[in-house]
Amino acid sequence: MHLAPSILTANFARLEDELETAFAAGIRWLHLDVMDGRFVPNISFGPMVVKSLSPLAKRHGAVVDAHLMIEEPERYIEAFAAAGCDYISFHVEATTHAHRMVQMIRGLGCKAGVAFNPATPLSSIEELLPDLHLVVLMSVNPGYGGQRFIPSSLEKIARLRQLCIARGCPDLLIQVDGGVNPSNLPAVREAGADVVVVGSAVYNAEHSIVDSIAALQAV
Repeated sequence: MHLAPSILTANFARLEDELETAFAAGIRWLHLDVMDGRFVPNISFGPMVVKSLSPLAKRHGAVVDAHLMIEEPERYIEAFAAAGCDYISFHVEATTHAHRMVQMIRGLGCKAGVAFNPATPLSSIEELLPDLHLVVLMSVNPGYGGQRFIPSSLEKIARLRQLCIARGCPDLLIQVDGGVNPSNLPAVREAGADVVVVGSAVYNAEHSIVDSIAALQAV
């Protein structure tokens, strides 16, 4: 399983140092939550920030994973691909041409992911599964860091894993995003997650980044 710290709750005044600390502690997956203030109420950052962070991640052999929580994501895919992303995920709720989006991402040399909100049924992404590299299952309602994990997400993760097997893509990566911490991480892993996004579980005022990552790794 990969731990994928989100920088959303990091200290942006010390962002490079905080990322260096995480990489030194063994992290090899960088999750970038891109918010536009329309699809979700919050605003975070865009391709320019991703471009500035990508070389740092590459020096450590880390995956650069952009999670686009934005309306009309097709308008920005090329910019995020050029910024150095390895994975680009868009929300199935944010576009009417999801399959075209997947083709666009793959055509730009990136790995394609699709994300979906807690209330969105698995059937909305079923036809896309054979063409994807990653599925992002939201275990909170997107828009803010530090939210509580929705318990029913565990059953949904398990159903998604079985659906991937049934559709002939058992190696498709399942990423779980939202509210994952040391107390629920074992259940999330057992349900079938391959990648877990951890934001406030790593970047928080109670513990150092190194200690927080060590606690997750130990679990």
